[in-house]
Formats: sequence, C-alpha cells, structure tokens
Amino acid sequence: MKNTRNDFDPKAYNPRFQKSFLALKYWSTWFGILFAIPFSFMPISLHRWLASRAAKKIMSKTRGQAHRARVNLTHCYPDMPESKREAIIEKMLVTAGTYLMRFPLLTLRSRKWLTKNTTVNGLENFTTVKETGQNIIFLVPHTWSVDVFAMLLASQDHPMCTMVKSQKNALSEWAMSKQRKHYGGRLYERTGGIKPFIKAVNDGYTGYFLPDQDHGPKKSVFVDFCATTKATLPVMGFLAKATKSKIIPLWTEFDAQTGRFVIDVYPALNGFPTDSPEGDAVAMNQFIEKCCEGKPEQYMWNLKLLASQQDGHDIYNKAKQS
Repeated sequence: MKNTRNDFDPKAYNPRFQKSFLALKYWSTWFGILFAIPFSFMPISLHRWLASRAAKKIMSKTRGQAHRARVNLTHCYPDMPESKREAIIEKMLVTAGTYLMRFPLLTLRSRKWLTKNTTVNGLENFTTVKETGQNIIFLVPHTWSVDVFAMLLASQDHPMCTMVKSQKNALSEWAMSKQRKHYGGRLYERTGGIKPFIKAVNDGYTGYFLPDQDHGPKKSVFVDFCATTKATLPVMGFLAKATKSKIIPLWTEFDAQTGRFVIDVYPALNGFPTDSPEGDAVAMNQFIEKCCEGKPEQYMWNLKLLASQQDGHDIYNKAKQS
C-alpha cells in the first residue's frame, strides 16, 4: 500500500515481536519457519508429491481432518458415491498441502510475482462499484487460498480490512499477521467485536469477511446447506445495512499443478440484504453450494462446518463411534 496512508488503528489487531519468542518453547516453531522459507522455493512438483504422500496417510486415519471431511460430505451429499467423496477429500488434502508448502512465497516474492501468478475473473464487478464511491464487503468462503485476493488488492493500494481469529502459538500468530499485513491494511480480532470492522469499512476500507464457519447455535440460524441444515452466521445482511455496502461474493482457487491462483469475483448480490436474517443466511449458503459444485476440493471440508446441530448431537463423535 502507499506509504502516505496511515493504517494505524488503536483497536486493530497488531501482534508485536516479543523477547519471549526466543525462549526454548518456541525453538521448534522457529525451526519450522526457517525451514519453510527456502523449502517454499523448491519445485511445485516436489511439493505436490509430498502432499500426495501426506494425503494418503491422513486418509488412513479414523479421526482428524479426513474424518471431519467425510462426515461433512456425507451429510451434504448423501447420494454421492463414496468413491467420489473419497476422491474429493484426497484432492482437497493435496491442494491444501501443496498450497501450505508454498505459502511463504506470498511474503517472500514481489508484488509483480503475485500479480503475474494470479488470474482474476470478473474484477470489473469490484472496480465498477468502487468507482461509484460505495462501500464494499467481500463475502469470502473458506477456501485454501482465501488470503490471496486481499493481499493482491492491498498490493495494488486498495485499503483492506478483515477479521481474524488468533492462534494459540503467539510466535506463529505474529508471523501470520506480518504476512497478512505485508502490503498494509487492518486486522481485527474477533473477540474485539464487529464495531471496529464496521467503522473501518465506513472510513473507506474494503471489507474482507469470512462468515461461513460454525459459530455456535446462539449466534446462528439453522438454514439449508446442500442436503443438510447448517448453523449459519446471519451477519452479512447486518453488515450491509450498517455500512451501506454492496456485498460482493468471490471464490479463490489454488491450482496445485501450476501453483497459480484463480479468483472469481461475482456481481454484487441482488436484493441483499433480504427481509430476514434467515434469508441472508440462505443467500450466502446458496452461493457457496454453487461454487462447490465445480471445485469442491478447494473448500475446507476438514473444518467442523456442522458442529452445531439442532438436536445437540455431536455428529463428528457420533460418526467415530458408529
């Protein structure tokens, strides 16, 4: 971003380097970081081969990421052949592993590299609205390359803001926040509430919001998602009203064969917000459903997307016991 713009906000999330990061308990994290930096420059064919080997090991386990993905896909696509669900999970894990091994490149390489290696379809859906001076919030599903478009826009001097959930490892969190703000912008921690994010959007920052995780039944409404019902955060309509924003959905993709990123920017949601929180939640879920039809391996099916159930059951533990 341009040096003339001051992105400082006292309410923003800004982890700082601490001397305690040099303590023995962080040495393994430091080793991982120092190893990942040169390793990320290795050929993508090596990354993909290692990711394929790791995927097979993960899929052989009865718990963890592959288990959660199996539960999610079984509930969302009960009529899909098991072999196809297994193929999606394996491809998802290979995509994830390859992307994560190359993740440091987003910081280590230049703006020019990021632009050259990213294809953006439908960018006019963003620029046309931006030129009118209207506020914008991107609706961003949890795909593996979810941060890429925000970093690309920030590298092109668009002021960006987003909300994050801090990690338990303070050193990893510091490193992650440094990467996310590599080109400027503002981060807000979820525990700080939504108001600082709203203020930033009203101050001219473009919002980047990921609302599709399960935040619990108290904060959610239960609406359709694929062939099941999902506790869905009905916040996008509220944000649209509070900031007078257009809600522009997008889908980010990482090509594990080439290492390129593909971003599909869709037109702003019509008739949004709707006349009810449930309607807002349904509109969001329908968008994600449609995107998953074409590239299901890009979505983070390993998350506990269906953790909240109306009957209170834990479907992930139940599946382990069956």
